[in-house]
Amino acid sequence: MKKRLFRSRSQRMLAGVCGGIAEYLDMDPTVIRVLYIIASVLSAAFPGLLIYIILIFVIPEE
Repeated sequence: MKKRLFRSRSQRMLAGVCGGIAEYLDMDPTVIRVLYIIASVLSAAFPGLLIYIILIFVIPEE
């Protein structure tokens, strides 16, 4: 069976993007969130926020 990427309902903090990515990769959602925050801060925060907003609309909800 093919795995699909969805925004998470069970691991949701804001929109479920990081939780969905964590479920897809079989990782802890906290690790994905911390990595995402670090990447956003290192990229001057604006591109990270913009990517998150885009992912909210691109990744379907579970």
